[in-house]
Amino acid sequence: MKFSFFFLCIALSLLQGCSKTTEPQQQSAQPLVKAEAEQQAVSQRITLNKDWLFAKATGADAMPPSADWQPVSLPHTPQIEPMLVNNQWQGIAWYQKTLSWQADWQDKVVLLRFEAAMNVAEVFLNGEQIGHHLGGYLPFTLDLTEKLVPGRDNLLQVKLDNRDNPVTGPKPLALLDFNTYGGLYRDVNLLVKDALHISDEMLANETAGGGIFVTYPQVSAEQATLNIQTHLVNRYRESQQPVLQQQLYYQGQLVAEVSSDTTHLPAGHLIAGGAEHIQQQLIVNAPKLWHPDSPHLYQLRTSLYLDGKLLQQQYTRLGIRSFAFNAQHQLLINGEVTFLRGVNRHQEYPHVGYATSAAADYRDAVKIKSAGFDYVRLSHYPHSPAFMAAADELGLVLIDAILGWQYYSAEPEFEQQIVQTCRDMIRRDRNHASVLAWECSLNESDMPDNFIATLHNTVKQEYPGAYSAGWQHGFDMYLQARQHRQMHYETPTQPYNVSEYGDWEYYAQNAGLQQDSWADLKEEERTSRQLLRHGEARLLQQALNLQEAHNDNLTTPAFADGYWVMFDYNRGYADDLEASGIMSLYRLPKYSYYFFQSQRSATQTSDNYASGPMVHIASEWRQGSSTKVRVFSNADEVELWLNDTMIARQKPATGPFATHLPHPPFEFDLKQFTPGTLSAKAFINNQPVAQHSVTTPGDVAALRVTLDSSGMAPQTGVNDLVFVYAELTDSQGNLVPLNDKQIKFSLAGDIQLVNPELVLTEQGKAAVLVRIGDTLQGAAISAYSDEYSIVSNELALMADKAAKTE
Repeated sequence: MKFSFFFLCIALSLLQGCSKTTEPQQQSAQPLVKAEAEQQAVSQRITLNKDWLFAKATGADAMPPSADWQPVSLPHTPQIEPMLVNNQWQGIAWYQKTLSWQADWQDKVVLLRFEAAMNVAEVFLNGEQIGHHLGGYLPFTLDLTEKLVPGRDNLLQVKLDNRDNPVTGPKPLALLDFNTYGGLYRDVNLLVKDALHISDEMLANETAGGGIFVTYPQVSAEQATLNIQTHLVNRYRESQQPVLQQQLYYQGQLVAEVSSDTTHLPAGHLIAGGAEHIQQQLIVNAPKLWHPDSPHLYQLRTSLYLDGKLLQQQYTRLGIRSFAFNAQHQLLINGEVTFLRGVNRHQEYPHVGYATSAAADYRDAVKIKSAGFDYVRLSHYPHSPAFMAAADELGLVLIDAILGWQYYSAEPEFEQQIVQTCRDMIRRDRNHASVLAWECSLNESDMPDNFIATLHNTVKQEYPGAYSAGWQHGFDMYLQARQHRQMHYETPTQPYNVSEYGDWEYYAQNAGLQQDSWADLKEEERTSRQLLRHGEARLLQQALNLQEAHNDNLTTPAFADGYWVMFDYNRGYADDLEASGIMSLYRLPKYSYYFFQSQRSATQTSDNYASGPMVHIASEWRQGSSTKVRVFSNADEVELWLNDTMIARQKPATGPFATHLPHPPFEFDLKQFTPGTLSAKAFINNQPVAQHSVTTPGDVAALRVTLDSSGMAPQTGVNDLVFVYAELTDSQGNLVPLNDKQIKFSLAGDIQLVNPELVLTEQGKAAVLVRIGDTLQGAAISAYSDEYSIVSNELALMADKAAKTE
């Protein structure tokens, strides 16, 4: 089928095609071919997350007996672990599912895509092994087209081995600083496509190939150029001449489009059994640029047609932006010098390990953005596509990392695996606006120079012009932890990132720059590793440690720093939680959370996360509390009141730990403790902008149950996980910060309590993880305490849009 449009392009290279642009807010032009509303694409994506059977094997070659198989849905973890994981399950796990043949699969290409499977996967169909994959963090795709038996049920089986593996690394679990868990913990999908289709990027052999790949050779506030590379595969026995259409939308409005056929190819068509990368270009006038403060997103709709029939339609969410560095190695985002205040994140959830929902990952991203961060280092492995999509949406710049931690092997199989992991990570994540750099580097592992060069070159091959990053020299960006800087530092000659800080140097007691002033503190009081239950004094010290370290980072030429770590987490080698998080394992904030929140600009506002002016009193204000009250705020001035008496109105404190901070804390000396209510009122330009209070608690009189929605209400039918908190309060509703009080929970409806052990309070709050079923009808949760003979309110779980909270 021909279109007269193409005759207008005869003087141009049809490899790029002819593009037509409109202004972002103008009425969209008439589509060149029929839109999705008028046609239904032949290709389809079928989610396979439900109706699996699961069992653990007793040996490497043993098939579990039929009595051991249990029905499960994905995401799934092989074992529900206790809060403190000191004996993580490792072994062989089996999953199986029936694929019921559908008549419309006839003569179609059928692909099976796993988004992740920990760690070594063997896949069988009808008893025949059809695939083998190493590595537990990235997708792999198998072609079932010639393997499926038409007209009958087909048995799909997956054998997973999450034991220590010298080829994938990293260190054995017993020596590892984090846990790797197991299972089919991300989505599994069936992709049914026409014989002529856009390829799955994980199946393409060409460098920088496969799927859809969008780059931005020119970006300015006036105009942006998008290069779109689409990989087409023709598995027909005859050559074909398809039409490939690209349409770019912003907030539902068409802003640019291009349509091309394949007459420009050497044979004038796409040959039988052939594959080609089609290059097209879009020009966007006055683009809405992606930035951490304003993460504008576009949607690219790619449509593949043959003889006027829509074969496949694929959507890619894009952010138009540029990352660059000036001569001083400062980061430029869209030409604007930007410092990135950031944090490291482990993707672990309590009890379920990595088996989180997309909504749960989104909530984590909201918490990070709400804490005042604009950057996340994905440590020390690729995180979920859902988290990366949330980063695109919320405005979190990412450093994307391959798996690695204190382990290198010179064996060829190991090096080949690491290089392939780098390629696969870039293939999966290359279209995310949030990715600044690719950490194709083995964290804290002594790599030889030739291997560093191989990894650096792999980044350039898979994404020409992209930045590589690593903790040794030889990459575009130098990542250096603060504890390493204390041992060896030289003025950087390339972009420099303080990749980790604030934990190890205080944990080891050897790198805080002015710890002599804390000589009277006990060793356990000095460390940044403080659980929520450790209470006011130790949590205040953690916040001071972070303040000192972050302030010191700002004296270096670094373009970013990343605190270690956002959330407390489990470690394979230790029988305690790594507690340097600014939030607990159950995502409850410590004082350090509010310190970082106070460093954000008061002018940055959003409806999607906590933003704007803030103030927070870092005190429990009860007997034994410090009378030197610290207040975190990004305002100009703060008034502190005790009951109805103003103590003082002050500007931020000065001192050695405040020399470079945008918003140092406020400090008030009350001399003595008097029970009552402390109130902080924040002012900008003499106008009140925020307020926070804390009241001396009385005796426990009630329980209050709350839901942690963090920007997204509970989602049904997708194994969503939400935190629910029960708070001990006095008769006036004030939190009573007591530890180790047992709280029991009662659930109604299609929801499930995940916690496998007794639930105890930390600083007056008990936390549980709740799994959401297929409906929220009648879903509710309440809590009660036998010790205090009290029952909480009943909290109904509903799907209403959640409001942002501080």
